Amino acid sequence: MLRVNEIFHSIQGESTRAGEPCVFVRLTGCNLRCVWCDTAYAFHEGREMSVEEVLDRVADYRCRVVEVTGGEPLLQPDVLPLLRALVGRDHEVLLETGGSLPIDEVPPGVRRIVDVKCPGSRESSRNRWENLERLRQGDELKFVLADRADYDWATALIGSRGLAGRCALLFSPVHGVLDPGELARWMLEDRSPARLQLQLHKLLWPGVTRGV
Repeated sequence: MLRVNEIFHSIQGESTRAGEPCVFVRLTGCNLRCVWCDTAYAFHEGREMSVEEVLDRVADYRCRVVEVTGGEPLLQPDVLPLLRALVGRDHEVLLETGGSLPIDEVPPGVRRIVDVKCPGSRESSRNRWENLERLRQGDELKFVLADRADYDWATALIGSRGLAGRCALLFSPVHGVLDPGELARWMLEDRSPARLQLQLHKLLWPGVTRGV
């Protein structure tokens, strides 16, 4: 059984798949409390669903790309059977995780989008650094940046850990806090290996917080 906050069909707003139609399965619960979190409603709200019920709901949308997100989806053990079943049904499967839990058991065929928490989140002490050694082809690392200090921290980490070229690196400005144009200027000045990521869904549907 899974505790599910919402399942909806929308445009993928983040990651290298931004702009594509996608079904989102948002699971309930999170072990982190990032100060800029925009899905705090998923900390507790949700209802119990079996893996088969979730698969049936996803199938209703007739969409190949599926993202399992949260909250923190890896808190729920039955997320692994769900991921395996989605891959088995020939979906392109994305998993977004906060980076504080091990990603080793996530099945092959799932693209793991791993957040690296910067100091501005106030959760950077929770990063599970072993995950960086377990990245595989197709995985992505996302850095949510609140200010120049976060940018400098992320840039230094990419260099010290040799992350450039290992997977897609995404720099995402905190919406309404860090000017994306300013972030773009820093990246151009530094010849950054990262990719600028805007939260497309917030541009398409400003003020809408759920189901997008």
